[in-house]
Amino acid sequence: MGVAGSVAPVGPRWQRARQVARLAAIGTGATAAAAVATAGVLLGQARQARRTIPLAEAPPPRCDGVYGAKFPGPPLTMVVLGDSSAAGYGVHRRRETPGALLATGLSRRTQRPVRLHRFAVVGAISAGLKHQVEAALDCRPDIAVVFIGGNDVTNRTPPALAVRYLVEAVRTLRAAGCEVVVGTCPDLGAIQPIQPPLRWLARRWSRQLAAAQTIAVVEAGGWTVSLGDLLGPRFAAEPARMFAWDRFHPSAEGYAVAAAAMLPTVLSALGAGQERRAAPTLAGGVRSLPDAAQEAARHAGTEVSGAQVRGRDRGPAGRWAQLRRRAFFGVGAVPQPGPAADSPTVEGLA
Repeated sequence: MGVAGSVAPVGPRWQRARQVARLAAIGTGATAAAAVATAGVLLGQARQARRTIPLAEAPPPRCDGVYGAKFPGPPLTMVVLGDSSAAGYGVHRRRETPGALLATGLSRRTQRPVRLHRFAVVGAISAGLKHQVEAALDCRPDIAVVFIGGNDVTNRTPPALAVRYLVEAVRTLRAAGCEVVVGTCPDLGAIQPIQPPLRWLARRWSRQLAAAQTIAVVEAGGWTVSLGDLLGPRFAAEPARMFAWDRFHPSAEGYAVAAAAMLPTVLSALGAGQERRAAPTLAGGVRSLPDAAQEAARHAGTEVSGAQVRGRDRGPAGRWAQLRRRAFFGVGAVPQPGPAADSPTVEGLA
């Protein structure tokens, strides 16, 4: 009886245990099934987006040449590196490419000629920057403008690896005496053919990479401008106008908005920005670099550069960084190419 009495409660306990195990197994199976279903949805959306977004057809127009040749003095040399957004894929005239817009704006603001070389390649990922930098150094550039990161997200390049390649490029350029301005990874969640939930993941991945790029580039001595959701609500409100025919790359007007965001930072990096004369203070937008990177990733068009506080580069939380948000939203912020007199002189044809 004593044995029987001690054994009797075991039956119900084992039954309850089996029920719990069965429910846990069902729950685990449901979670796994949900994960598989979610993965299937994402893969299906990725395939649909690839079908919706046409493949690259003709290469973007070449924009190499001398801009503002009528101005006196030796030309500044600018190189443009990166992917299709740097190359200007989606437009048909060289004056509409971001390189041409930046070179025109830089020439007019500095009253000097600007010699432009484009080494950006359609489809490039960060790993491809090494070859572009090697070619660019032969030009002895004064300033390098880099747009990179979108293809790293779509190809699922590990962010740490993508950032490492970018840092190597920035350090190599800086060691050669070249200033570097990087337009960080755009928010791919703003691309219309990408639907939720893939859009939400694309936005998260894009912002994570953009923040990591900002930290690394500023540490390496460069400047960054967050491109975010392709620079503001106009892209969401007027996608047919701001995006090119493939609904993925910017249109001519879209590139003009991007160039308008980048130009003030290019001028500042070259010492031509008047606002740089004032010493930054904590109240004026200086904070730790990690905080600045996260803030910039959330707000398109934010410039981040290295800063000092009381003569020091670093504080308790790491490197100091200066944030600036500029009133650039509008194509008019970038001088538009005018008549033939403002067109670049293409080397070899002039």
